[in-house]
Amino acid sequence: MPYNNQPKPDDRSDNVEKLQEMVHNTIENMEAAEETMEFANEKDRADIAAKNERRRDAIEGMRAEIKDEYRAQQEE
Repeated sequence: MPYNNQPKPDDRSDNVEKLQEMVHNTIENMEAAEETMEFANEKDRADIAAKNERRRDAIEGMRAEIKDEYRAQQEE
């Protein structure tokens, strides 16, 4: 029995909005983590700080991707 599985077409029309939402959520997570640092021990504070640094790096990458996606949408 042959399978006619076809991949879904690449719909990138809402990528900018999705990425912006991801940036917003990541910033909220960073802020919540910063608030918890007040009540954390030294080890947990260091872990939270390291995770927030990774989040900052991720946000930079997402913002660059937003710019790329926006440019791609303008070219269409």
